[in-house]
Amino acid sequence: MENQSSGKKIIKPQTLKGFRDFLPADANARNLIIQKIRKTFELYGFEPLETPALEYADTLLGKYGSEADKLLYLFNDRGGRKVGLRYDQTVPLSRVIAQYPQIPRLFKRYQIQPVWRADNTQKGRYREFVQCDIDIVGTEAELADAEIISCTLNTFNELGITQRIVWLNDRTIFDNLGFTKQEIIILDKLEKIGDQAVIEELKKMGRKNAAEIFTLLKNTQPTPRIKKIFTALEKEGFSEKKDFLFVPYMARGLDYYTSTIFEVKVESYTSSSLAGGGRYDKLIGQFTGNDIPAVGIAFGFDRLVDVILENNLISIGKTPSKVLVTVFNPEYEINSLDIATQLRKSSINTEIYLDPLAKLDRQLKYADQKDIPFVVVLGPDEVQKNVVQLKNMREKTQREITVEELVKILKT
Repeated sequence: MENQSSGKKIIKPQTLKGFRDFLPADANARNLIIQKIRKTFELYGFEPLETPALEYADTLLGKYGSEADKLLYLFNDRGGRKVGLRYDQTVPLSRVIAQYPQIPRLFKRYQIQPVWRADNTQKGRYREFVQCDIDIVGTEAELADAEIISCTLNTFNELGITQRIVWLNDRTIFDNLGFTKQEIIILDKLEKIGDQAVIEELKKMGRKNAAEIFTLLKNTQPTPRIKKIFTALEKEGFSEKKDFLFVPYMARGLDYYTSTIFEVKVESYTSSSLAGGGRYDKLIGQFTGNDIPAVGIAFGFDRLVDVILENNLISIGKTPSKVLVTVFNPEYEINSLDIATQLRKSSINTEIYLDPLAKLDRQLKYADQKDIPFVVVLGPDEVQKNVVQLKNMREKTQREITVEELVKILKT
């Protein structure tokens, strides 16, 4: 497209399908939610880990299953190496465990980074999105599974999502009933397509007794492992059917799960689960040659944000700024800078209006548009009296106070 008057080519501004920009108000909300998630993760002793966006293709391929492999973003880099964008954070963690032998044998980590999948886009499903993972590596103990679930439940509580429940199952149940990997993928569609459709698809796969075995599956009782996890959760104050539930037909389609699997369901969000994971005791062994037990969960951060904002579960302002210091005119610019500096030294998020020639009405309008809750006005009278005028933009009030009083008010 060319601009007829200048002859310059104009590039159409647009984002790729499945990718998004986050303008300041949205980014501010996301940052606040991440802070709450990180706080709870660290409360349980999980340590931060970050891995590269790109991995060797061999690291990624063959770990998730044939269907998931189709969603990998793969390409050759300039050195001719076959590489791929991170699909999840579990496989990169497994690679890290194998690559760094100095990591403690019992390792608890959290990771909050974007992942990429060449998926069909829809509400709550994007091609670039953030996952928040917690994992425990190095033990087969049921207590580790319970620790992951406990941290997950309390993270949801911290976010204000109290109507949540963790569904649990044990993949060994499918093994005992003779389900193949392809049949497990079909079971994973149950919530979307319903019982009868699952039975029909199982028949197409060649399972003649599909209806009978499906009924048998739904009536299966919890395994000893699930029972021990329930006991640990109950000791922490959680309740069966309120906080967690055994669901014998829940599948989770990824190949690397070995026993315990779980998903977080929220009544107000019916599109999908908001978090999911399980035990993957053989995945790390693909990098080390020896199996190392591990269990973890990944939060669908973007879906969490949707639920929180749609239900107003957290009070989130449009800006992190708490106060705007106005500039009366260029003559008093230095006085406004002094006030702003004092506030910032007191760890108060402070903006100063950057055009000293702007009229006060324009500066107040700027604060209102950004939803900055307080405005400091400093004119010749205030400078002479060594005070400021503090405007509360939400309550539409104003009062004259000292700088010391200003700091105390804004720090509360």
